[in-house]
Amino acid sequence: MIFALLKEGKTPPDHRAVLSPTTMIQAQERFPKARFVVESSSVRVFPDVAYEKAEFEVLQDVSSADVMLGVKEVRIEDLIPNKKYFFFSHTIKKQPYNRALLQAVLDKNIELYDHETITDERGLRLIGFGRYAGLVGAYNGFRAYGKKHKSFDLPPASTLTDSNALQSQLAKIELPKLKIALTGTGKVAAGSMEILDKMGVKKVSVEDYLSEEHDMPVYCQLGIEDYTKKIDGTAVNTSEFFKDPSGYESNFMRFAEVTQLFIAGHFYGDGAPYLFTREDAKAQNFSIEVVADISCDVDGPVASTLRASTIADPFYGYDAVTESEVAMDADGAITVMAVDNLPCELPKDASEGFGEMFIEHVLPAFFNDDADGILQRARMTQNGKLTERFSYLQDYVDGKE
Repeated sequence: MIFALLKEGKTPPDHRAVLSPTTMIQAQERFPKARFVVESSSVRVFPDVAYEKAEFEVLQDVSSADVMLGVKEVRIEDLIPNKKYFFFSHTIKKQPYNRALLQAVLDKNIELYDHETITDERGLRLIGFGRYAGLVGAYNGFRAYGKKHKSFDLPPASTLTDSNALQSQLAKIELPKLKIALTGTGKVAAGSMEILDKMGVKKVSVEDYLSEEHDMPVYCQLGIEDYTKKIDGTAVNTSEFFKDPSGYESNFMRFAEVTQLFIAGHFYGDGAPYLFTREDAKAQNFSIEVVADISCDVDGPVASTLRASTIADPFYGYDAVTESEVAMDADGAITVMAVDNLPCELPKDASEGFGEMFIEHVLPAFFNDDADGILQRARMTQNGKLTERFSYLQDYVDGKE
């Protein structure tokens, strides 16, 4: 079986790869029956020569391969019929901007596996770039805080070689006494916690965070049971919340009253309550000065996120009174960081980590008859049709939604 590492064709270019030269060597050693080829790319963080030195063939045309490995959406004109493809399709939530892509996948009889759909039997995602989004998101949050208060100036993460260099920059700054709220309990939040812990920011309990004053920077990690509550006053049930959040409302404002930096690393599902609304942000006791919105749900649970920002221009301001965008350092404005492709700022580290997960969880399925059901669960399309698990997308494909 031949696996092809695709060049990324989206604009702006994405420098990441599913497999680095190092992880491709590991994959070849672990699966000797596999063959790996590389589509030549001028934008990939690992140059073609790095793969050639690792003794992999670099080609202009990889159409002879059986399985195509990409990161971002493959351009419709580049899709090769009758192949297996892995990439983030951004279609499973019926994103209207990619309807034509899924239609083309079906028309070309492509077997599509979205990286987001690769899960274990409990439905938990097995691979992704979440940790690196968390690392860079927290770094950018501090960068925004320093710029807003003109107290320190961190270089863009995209100019640094790796996460170690990022942490070295953070070690040079001295934080004032402040409170940092971090939402989420998954890989994104874990990445942000790595940054906070390496900086020596003390983690405190919800009770201490809300009631105590501290003479040092502190942070608190908030789960669903902390930032939401049941409307009927009964106890929060996490599994119930994920199935049907309609019986819940926000309990976040008690944190907004004492927080200066908010790092949003939570997952937001359809119908879940907003953390804070535009009206909430107008409250006199609303204390959040900087929002690092890693989750980046535009016009969603974090009212100040009016739009996604970019790696080149990551910050903007939100004026709560006028509910409009202003300069990032405007008087009284909330400074917002809402870059929606944060792992791209650490393409080398992110690619290495992603490749290790792909080798561990996905590649074995091709050589053990999919013993754990990895491919069966992740397969979105087959024989020109949606698979049963993804049949809910039929109206989306047909243009009825």
